[in-house]
Amino acid sequence: MIRMYETIYIVKPDLADEENKALTTRINEVIEKMNGDVRKLEDWGIRKLAYPIDKLARGRYMYLRTDGDAALIAELERRLRLDDRVIRYQTVKLDKDTVTAAPAKPVEAEETAPAEEAASENE
Repeated sequence: MIRMYETIYIVKPDLADEENKALTTRINEVIEKMNGDVRKLEDWGIRKLAYPIDKLARGRYMYLRTDGDAALIAELERRLRLDDRVIRYQTVKLDKDTVTAAPAKPVEAEETAPAEEAASENE
């Protein structure tokens, strides 16, 4: 059964662009070989880790959104686990009704915030 998954993996920050592209190409090949579909691949850039991992304080975050089955995810995670360039990874199965876009409510709250500040100043 085809399901939606998202995987976030962290690679070493000192990885050259060519090595990062090679890793991405390898991941895409695994997904295509297992009859999966890559929906989105984003490089979130180098960020500070919450805690040091293998004496590294920073890592390059990568976001991968795929459609596939459980066997695909098992093989993808096996490959990520064996690759020394990958520090950490996590895959989550998405619900069908999951919306990937940001909800509109926080935007409305920001718009009403100045009006609330003006009302509190008038008191």
